[in-house]
Amino acid sequence: MPGLGAVATTFIAGVMAIRKEIERPIGSLTQMGTIRLGKRTDKRFPLIKDFVELTDLNEMVFGGWDIFDDNVYNSALNAGVLNKDLLDEVKQEIEPITPMKAVFDQNYVKKLHGEHVKKADTKYDYAHMLIEDIQKFKAENDCDRIAMIWCASTEIFMKPNPVHETIESFEKAMKENHPAIAPSMIYAYASIAAGVPFANGAPNLTVDIPAMVEFARQEEVPIAGKDFKTGQTLMKTILAPGFKARLIGLNGWFSTNILGNRDGEVLDDPESFKTKEESKLGVLEYILQPEVYPDLYKNLYHKVRINYYPPRGDNKEGWDNIDIFGWLGYPMQIKIDFLCRDSILAAPIVLDLALFLDLAQRSGMKGIQEWLSFYFKSPMCAPELYPEHDLFIQLMKLKNTLRFIKGEDLITHLGLEYYD
Repeated sequence: MPGLGAVATTFIAGVMAIRKEIERPIGSLTQMGTIRLGKRTDKRFPLIKDFVELTDLNEMVFGGWDIFDDNVYNSALNAGVLNKDLLDEVKQEIEPITPMKAVFDQNYVKKLHGEHVKKADTKYDYAHMLIEDIQKFKAENDCDRIAMIWCASTEIFMKPNPVHETIESFEKAMKENHPAIAPSMIYAYASIAAGVPFANGAPNLTVDIPAMVEFARQEEVPIAGKDFKTGQTLMKTILAPGFKARLIGLNGWFSTNILGNRDGEVLDDPESFKTKEESKLGVLEYILQPEVYPDLYKNLYHKVRINYYPPRGDNKEGWDNIDIFGWLGYPMQIKIDFLCRDSILAAPIVLDLALFLDLAQRSGMKGIQEWLSFYFKSPMCAPELYPEHDLFIQLMKLKNTLRFIKGEDLITHLGLEYYD
């Protein structure tokens, strides 16, 4: 994992606590979710982990890179997400996990500064240093397989560049230290080159460029992204499909957040916030389809704000004011105050992505894994498609993909056969 901060340490410590049966894997589809097989009358609802061959939690090992040299125990204490009593119960397991030196450039994350970083002449050299790290980690830990999940910070806003078009132009740009090659892209390149599935948990471009998509297919590596769907955007992908299903109109949706962890500090920089803003704003447009429903959504005003507020730490608070209208155009309002814990919501996503990407690779799947859109704010998809943001359609797609992998009948929910 690039980035052993709040999300990664909450994930690692959480898995250790679950292994020791101290806590339960709440929020993890791979661990607690079920899947219907066959007809409703068949009453077949196995746990997903019993239906498909997922790696057992006891067989997982953890590692990563960070710009600070704190071990996972100390980093988790500093993050302040999990209480010290719980961390002390898994201290023996997590304290030995120390970060490898990171590939980092403050030009891309302006609010952070760390000394635990690699030194090299070119970005191409950095990529091969990361490949060596991956190979060494795999050998030292006797791993059969590896998955990489980006858990590091949001980089500055970047638009696609001509050097992103092909793997040849991308590699040339790395050798020339081109500014369009961000550190997250170097990690993604190294991961794919090493044959390791990669998921992007931040809104950075990273693998969402033609060169990386081409490279992943060429190397037969699954990729997914981008930006973990946790707090406020999770609520939007739950509520907006309901409004659309009932043809309830929307005049405006104003969202603001306060957040005090490292993520909040990074997003206090306007250029990093722009990257996050683009990710958050696209959700409603794709779900509501204003071009298809102009009377309901054409004039929707959607605003997103994130404010860095250190006293709140990882306990993000998101406020939403939603102006809706119903029959005969009469206005109504909905207000939401979501006091969430960002890393608590993100940790099970990291677990599920690691396990599902590993399953995808073992099943011969490569390139973009659109069926994992369920976990992302800005889901990657084929260039000719629009991304699917509706949480419930995403879940149906995910479960049908699992059924397909196992040769089970896909479920359409038509159900006419029950009434013949």
